Amino acid sequence: MYQHLYQHFLNARPGLLHCAPHSHYYWPDITREAQLAYWDDSARFADEKWGYLFTEKVPELQKNIADELNLANPDQIVFAPNTHELVYRLLSVFSAAEPLTILTTDGEFHSFNRQSRRILERGNVTLECVPCEPVYNFAERWHAAVAKQSWDLIFISQVFYNSGIVAPEPKQWLEFVQDEKTMIVVDGYHGFCALETDWAPYEHRIFYLAGAYKYAQGGEGMCFAVVPQGCRLRPEYTGWFANFSGLAKEQKGVVNYSEDGMRFAGATMDFSALYRLNAVFKLWQQEELNTATRHAYITKLQKAFLNHIDTLNHAQLNRQNLLLAENVEAVQHGHFFTFLLESAEAVEELADRLREQGVATDYRNNRLRFGFALYQNPSDFQKIRG
Repeated sequence: MYQHLYQHFLNARPGLLHCAPHSHYYWPDITREAQLAYWDDSARFADEKWGYLFTEKVPELQKNIADELNLANPDQIVFAPNTHELVYRLLSVFSAAEPLTILTTDGEFHSFNRQSRRILERGNVTLECVPCEPVYNFAERWHAAVAKQSWDLIFISQVFYNSGIVAPEPKQWLEFVQDEKTMIVVDGYHGFCALETDWAPYEHRIFYLAGAYKYAQGGEGMCFAVVPQGCRLRPEYTGWFANFSGLAKEQKGVVNYSEDGMRFAGATMDFSALYRLNAVFKLWQQEELNTATRHAYITKLQKAFLNHIDTLNHAQLNRQNLLLAENVEAVQHGHFFTFLLESAEAVEELADRLREQGVATDYRNNRLRFGFALYQNPSDFQKIRG
């Protein structure tokens, strides 16, 4: 139905059913023009480019994201090339010489999972990971962990990357946080531009991380954080963007920060992805493809996929192996499904067989993931064979 918007990617990979948009979403054709526009503006402005970007292009993207998340303060949005940079900037608020307590889950992406496990080697960090499964009582176990003690940092996803399952919303557990100074971070990468997200109730309290690589369809290189209004934290990992307006002043003494979200900014980065992401938002406006409309179409695809899987009587691709399949109607899934199989070897073997059929999936350990995108049609899943 929407394949005409993605002709460059589709024509470059003919005959392939791409079921891994949760890993890398195809870019709409309009982003190619945006990429060239960045090149042209770089030539037009040269060394004056940064002033143009921060007065024209950055505010445009901040507004687009603020509209998507229903934020009142677009200037609280700060950009980075990837979420890991933002994660480490948040961690750098805490002194490595002081004890640090962290509450998280075992369903977090590598940006946080790997980094948090590494800082455990300091010897003064306590890290508690609440298992995401069994799913049916996760919310209860998460609430208990939040309330158990005062934490320095609480980090949880909006949608867990290794299952596609939607995590409990902050309104369900925020009241259990004991200390108002606790830093709370939600990784929204698998929710942003996939699920309707109203961040207005939390924009004064909770950091929100996401990016363009997946459902925002703008490709790599453009991630962001929503920094709570009034935040005065001073990240040790800091760059010249973090006080852009003060660059002409003498750089001595105490390090100063912007009063808005830019205090968590880094340094020089490639802004071509900013152009691409702005182009995607413009495309959605032109095509009247808001998040609710896109999600409704993805839900239609998911139902078509499950109906086809049911006809296969497949030993592995079946609802019994699908995490939380019984709650699909309750919108407990993001835009991908995960099959939990008996071993990593079984998953890899099945993924290889699917690839031979012209079906591209991706997997993590013993989990095989199928993603859904606007450039798919309900009939496409007939390509999946038993």
